[in-house]
Amino acid sequence: MPIDDAGFKLAMSHFASGVTIVTTEHEGRRYGMTVASFASLSLHPPLVLVCVEKSVKTHDAIIAAQKFGVSILANDQTAVSNRFASRSEDKFADTDVTDGTLGVPLITGALTTLECRVREQLPGGDHTIFVGEVAESETREGLPLLYFRSAYHNLG
Repeated sequence: MPIDDAGFKLAMSHFASGVTIVTTEHEGRRYGMTVASFASLSLHPPLVLVCVEKSVKTHDAIIAAQKFGVSILANDQTAVSNRFASRSEDKFADTDVTDGTLGVPLITGALTTLECRVREQLPGGDHTIFVGEVAESETREGLPLLYFRSAYHNLG
């Protein structure tokens, strides 16, 4: 008997993950969303993957722009994560961002920011798996924001 939606969500909630904001810019408009499905994929070349639901505006903007940014959030950025997880039309209001070398908005204060060019798009059910080649990165010291069992947690 196949697993139902509730059982699958419960099972996946037991995997702790970092919290990222995935952003892009296309035709002068910024797009972004909170994403927990992010991973390092390869060192040579430097590749990461993000999984983005097909129904959100950021999905189509990444396809059109062929670039995206990933901001790995620090433990004091819960409000930023919540804003980008919302259905707000202007998620960038009251959020400090800088424009990266590729022109993607990056969240100020994030532990790490990555700027990526889309290398591949792969089907993933109701999501698209975007494989990005990392062109630029910046890191700072601090502790990560974590997501576990449907809630935010901090290491310190």
